[in-house]
Amino acid sequence: MLNVYSDDQLRLLARLYYADGLGQAEVARLARVSQAKVSRLLALARERGIVRITVADYDPRRPDLEAALCRRLGLAEAVVIKSAGTDARAATGHFAAAAVSRLIGTSDVVALAGGRTLQALASHLPLDRSRQPVLVQAMGSVEPSASAHDAQEIGRVMTQRLGGTFLALNAPAFMPDKRTRDTLVSLEQVRAVQQHLSRARVALVGVGTLANSVFVERGTLDVAMVRELRRAGAVGEICGRFFDDRGRECATGWRDRVISIELAQLRRIPLALAVVSGTDRTAAIEAAIRGGLIKGLVIDEAGAAALLMSNASSPAAPAPRRKSRS
Repeated sequence: MLNVYSDDQLRLLARLYYADGLGQAEVARLARVSQAKVSRLLALARERGIVRITVADYDPRRPDLEAALCRRLGLAEAVVIKSAGTDARAATGHFAAAAVSRLIGTSDVVALAGGRTLQALASHLPLDRSRQPVLVQAMGSVEPSASAHDAQEIGRVMTQRLGGTFLALNAPAFMPDKRTRDTLVSLEQVRAVQQHLSRARVALVGVGTLANSVFVERGTLDVAMVRELRRAGAVGEICGRFFDDRGRECATGWRDRVISIELAQLRRIPLALAVVSGTDRTAAIEAAIRGGLIKGLVIDEAGAAALLMSNASSPAAPAPRRKSRS
C-alpha cells in the first residue's frame, strides 16, 4: 500500500528526483524502495501536493501577424498559430479551437465544410454543450463513405463538443450532369438545408487549389475538367466552387454539377472563416478575400507570413471592408 509512506518519505524521493536530478534507479537505492515503485510514489507526492509542477506559460498565437493580416487584407478576424517545430496542421487545429469556439454564439447557424485542419480544430473545441448551434453541411458528400475530415464527421464531432444539431446535406457533391443536379437540388430535403445555409452567421470552410483539392485527391476531377478550369482562370476552391483571382466563380460545366453552398450565399455570411495551414494556397486565399468569400482566417504562422509577403510584393485589389464584431 502506497499510503503507508509518510509525507517526509515522499519529500525525500521528490528532492532526490526533481531537485537533485538523480535517476529512478539511484533514487530507489538511496530511499530503499524498489525501482518499480519510484514513479508511483512520485505520483503520490503530486497527489498530496508535495510536488507542484508549474509550466511557463506558452502563447501559441502570433498577435503581430494577426494584426498585420487584419490591417493589410481587411479581415474581420485572424487567428495565427505558431508552427515552428510542430505539425502545422495539428497545431493550428489544436491551439485555434478555443478562439474559434468563442466566435460561435449560442444558437448560431454555422455553415460547415470539410478539411483536415478543420477536423483537427473540431476535435479540440472546448466542451460546452450549452451552446446549441445549428451546424449545417455546406457541401454534398464526395464519396459514399465519409472520412474523418469530411463535413459529416466533423459535424458529428462538433455537435458532441458544442451540443445543438447537425443538418446533413444528403446528396453527392458532384453530379454527372446539370439536369440531374437541378432535380436533386429541387427536393424538399435538400432545399431545407439550403435555406438554413442562407441564415448562417458563421461559416467554417477550407480553401483548396487545382493542385490540392479533395476532388483531385479523390479522383473526381479528371484531366479534361482540370484543363477546362485552368483555362477559365481557376486559382482556388471552396466547397467545390472554383473561383478566379477576383473571387468570381469560374463559368465551366463543373459549376453546373456541384451541390454545395453557392458563392453568393457565402459572401452574405457575416463571419466566413477559412481554416487552413501551409503556404501552398496563398493565391487562392488572396482571391477568396478579394472576392469577399471569406472575412476571417485561421492559419499557421508560415502560411500567414507567405500571405503578408505576397501582399507586400504585389499590388492587390482593394480588400473587402472590415466588418464590426458586434
